[in-house]
Amino acid sequence: MDVGNSKSRVVALFCRKAESKSTNDTSRDQPVAPVISSSTTSNAEPESVPSTPKIGEELKISSQLRKFTYNELKMATRNFRPDSLLGEGGFGCVFKGWVNETGSTPVKPGTGLTVAVKTLNHDGLQGHREWLAEVNYLGELIHPHLVKLIGYCIEDDQRLLVYEFMPRGSLENHLFKRSMPLPWSIRMKIALSAAKGLAFLHEEAEKPVIYRDFKTSNILLDADYNAKLSDFGLAKDGPEGDKTHVSTRVMGTYGYAAPEYVMTGHLTAKSDVYSFGVVLLELLSGRRSMDKSRPNGEHNLVEWARPYLGERRRFYRLIDPRLEGRFSIKGAQQAVQLAARCLNREAKIRPAMSEVVEALEPLPNLNDMANSSSYFQAMNAARASASTNGRNGVRLQPGSMKNGQPTRSPSMPSRYRGSPYHHIQPLQSPVANKP
Repeated sequence: MDVGNSKSRVVALFCRKAESKSTNDTSRDQPVAPVISSSTTSNAEPESVPSTPKIGEELKISSQLRKFTYNELKMATRNFRPDSLLGEGGFGCVFKGWVNETGSTPVKPGTGLTVAVKTLNHDGLQGHREWLAEVNYLGELIHPHLVKLIGYCIEDDQRLLVYEFMPRGSLENHLFKRSMPLPWSIRMKIALSAAKGLAFLHEEAEKPVIYRDFKTSNILLDADYNAKLSDFGLAKDGPEGDKTHVSTRVMGTYGYAAPEYVMTGHLTAKSDVYSFGVVLLELLSGRRSMDKSRPNGEHNLVEWARPYLGERRRFYRLIDPRLEGRFSIKGAQQAVQLAARCLNREAKIRPAMSEVVEALEPLPNLNDMANSSSYFQAMNAARASASTNGRNGVRLQPGSMKNGQPTRSPSMPSRYRGSPYHHIQPLQSPVANKP
């Protein structure tokens, strides 16, 4: 009996069970959970797919990456023990481990360098291609706002990646799975640092890169809440020269992908800008991009938010009520206006990520808190009254005043509804099964 293969099968089985559990468990709060989206096809031109993986030709190993053996990573993660599990997704499971500061030798837990070890599910060519993309991009791209790839393992049919450990986990966990809301200044800091990561990929890297998978679960946070982009399995080289776009299969997640990309398969840097606008809305509102637990008309965050994006006096309806007014009025107005620009239906009108960075730079430090303004106090009184009357069967529109009294509305919910965890389904193209 091959003990190594038996072990890998046990790990794979455990990952599948853990993944199934995480879909239904709303209380788990994992430090790291990079997830690779499922893929679909569209009418776009197909990507060239080799019939069999040719490792020597496809793998561009960067000199600074460490090469690990499977046994070294098995020991570093304490045999992939369940209590070492950090997260799981379409790619595989992520385990916490400890290795030597400079080499590949496993060390005692709590010593040496703490790492996150990601395993690859044995799901054929697509998984192998995403593994290659991750190594090839993160092996070459070095930036403070990209997660650092430390090394890799390729041994027989084993494919593993070793990253720096991100102690505060994913933005998704902090926004949607914790009872304490993220403070306003931290939200803006995260938005700014994530924007810097995208701006580097689009405008500063030696060759432009389109990330293609920008969402809260792929934004990881260090001890100081600096955001770093993880999971480059879906990244693509951007268009160069006189090319305006890259034609590719549609891959991503409902609620984040730009509409023109979903419709045509034409991928540009502005596709990432749209995804950034969705995440900025999530940061502002505390709502998920897709949430079917909400009332009809509010499932899709962007569609729900559009009526308020262009109206300066109604911007507060987009702000997370859990902040209880502890947000900058000027900062919130500017962030909402920026989100509107990023989410423009016309891709060409969306700003470049360098413009987004410039717009976000001052926002974390603004301190004109809404809860100290008379306007917000009046608005809050209306919201409290709306909640009281709502419980008595009358639905009111929070924050809307007429002659000093809140106005009635048949459509707006009377109070904030928390968003429990719901698994976001991957994009499903109407021609998903078409070759």
